[in-house]
Amino acid sequence: MEQTEKKTIDYQNIKYQDIAEVVNIKSVFDKSKFNNWFLYKYKISEEEETFLENLIEKNEASLSRYNEAKLLVRFISQVLMKVDFDTGEIKDWYENFLTGEINGYKFNGKTDFMVAKGEVYPEKPYFFIQEFKRTTPHNDPLFQLLAEMLVALEKNETNIMYGGYVYGEHWKFIILEKLENGNYEYFNSTSFNCLELSHLKQIYINLQAAKALFCKD
Repeated sequence: MEQTEKKTIDYQNIKYQDIAEVVNIKSVFDKSKFNNWFLYKYKISEEEETFLENLIEKNEASLSRYNEAKLLVRFISQVLMKVDFDTGEIKDWYENFLTGEINGYKFNGKTDFMVAKGEVYPEKPYFFIQEFKRTTPHNDPLFQLLAEMLVALEKNETNIMYGGYVYGEHWKFIILEKLENGNYEYFNSTSFNCLELSHLKQIYINLQAAKALFCKD
């Protein structure tokens, strides 16, 4: 019998309908889900606070006009490098391919940013950041992020994955869980405005928490 060719889904062009065709997934609103993550005890040093203050000062007048590349170089990567996810076998990866198969569907494409174990290429993903897509506003970075996290769950053979996504100055964080019945739920955090110092400090703490809590075996 001739086998039917498997449908391939690219992260960059993915829509909610594509994900819903592959898995049974629903959004759940529960702010308490983030308590362990967002209430992580991390004391920002004076040097770190000065760094964050300067980052806002240098970018607040024009960040809303940045394209994706400039947003990454001038702001997002500055924060990520300060957190420094590169710790031995676990490294930060930019624009790397992540491929996988779920329920007979192939997923592939490049991730904007992920933390993963690996020496030459990412082998075991732990955490993702998906940037906004100014040039393709019909493509929601949330769904691109969810697709990447779904693939990571399958690769890691685990039932929970963490990530975040960015719309200009707005950052949100995501928890994705695979239930015992094979369905999925995802939890969307409140929004943090990275041009407000108190919010940027919380973003920074959330990333330090992700590094300490999630990016390990």
